[in-house]
Amino acid sequence: MSQTAPENRGSAVVIRTVVSLVVVALGVWALFHVNPADAYLWIKSLHVIAVIAWMAGMLYLPRLFVYHCAAKPGSETSETFKVMEKRLLRFIINPAMIVTWIAGLWIAWEIFGFQGGWLHAKLLLVVLMSGLHGYLAKSTRLFAEDRNMRSAKHWRIINEVPTVLMILIVILVIVKPF
Repeated sequence: MSQTAPENRGSAVVIRTVVSLVVVALGVWALFHVNPADAYLWIKSLHVIAVIAWMAGMLYLPRLFVYHCAAKPGSETSETFKVMEKRLLRFIINPAMIVTWIAGLWIAWEIFGFQGGWLHAKLLLVVLMSGLHGYLAKSTRLFAEDRNMRSAKHWRIINEVPTVLMILIVILVIVKPF
């Protein structure tokens, strides 16, 4: 494999990401100009899609850390994990979180007027999820610098946190218990 192959793959990912964002932006623009009354349904769809992408990444990244713990620092395997973790965070988790927050806040304001105990509880849980996101981002940097001090067991436990938060958030949104 040549030295430029990973760079070319990285460039291709960036190009696909930019094209995807442009397509989504054009779709949103067209939506507001074609039928503004349907904006809520489209933004809710965008929110759900972004949440799915965010959660996929939040569930996968700690699992990568579990496997990365078993790799010798500086080994080819360790370097591969570093690339996977960085790209997952940069191209999937971060953009998905941003879109989730933007679309979610729009819905919370426009549809619910930031009213309802269930909504406040949900927002608190999403803030906690975002805090976990920050912790995983910091941990990605530590792994990249071969400075991880956590065990595979720690990452197995952390891997369950987004699942628990996600379950609670879904219950709040669907059941609206208060």
